[in-house]
Amino acid sequence: MENKELENLRYPIGYFQIPATITDAQIDLWINELDEYPNKLRDLVKNLNEAQLDTPYRPNGWTVRQVIHHVSDSHHNSYLRFKWALTENKPLIKAYNEQAWAELFDTKTAPIELSLQHLKAVHAKLVYLLRGLDKSLLAREFIHPEGNVVTNLKENVGRYVHHGNHHFFHIKNLMVRNNW
Repeated sequence: MENKELENLRYPIGYFQIPATITDAQIDLWINELDEYPNKLRDLVKNLNEAQLDTPYRPNGWTVRQVIHHVSDSHHNSYLRFKWALTENKPLIKAYNEQAWAELFDTKTAPIELSLQHLKAVHAKLVYLLRGLDKSLLAREFIHPEGNVVTNLKENVGRYVHHGNHHFFHIKNLMVRNNW
């Protein structure tokens, strides 16, 4: 497989690009996308069988099952990052080893329904929080320990919309390629 083709499989919607200006209207659109995402993902995968769930979305990539569990784990961590940034002054957040988490027994074997339900609950809590916040609080920041990258919460809303869609299209593109 050529590098360009593999790159397209790995990043089906490209890399997240931080808009030059993030307006309140953009934030509202992103919050709506976060609200709809759990049902969108559930609708995509609801008819997949066990063999399909255990198919990698690309060569040497995670299986569909691992992707679904990863999205749930990642968005759970993101929710915590929002809470830390809202309650602490520019906190240094805890990173996690995504690859190691993806290799854990539960991520490789658990029914996807566990993560679909978890994702729905996490998104409901996050959306409720975001819709109730004064938008000025979205300027609060946290520090990611890998490279000491400072991220504000406005960016993080968009980053997690992109993250969900990134993995959604891993699965959707696999389903299209395999005629599922």
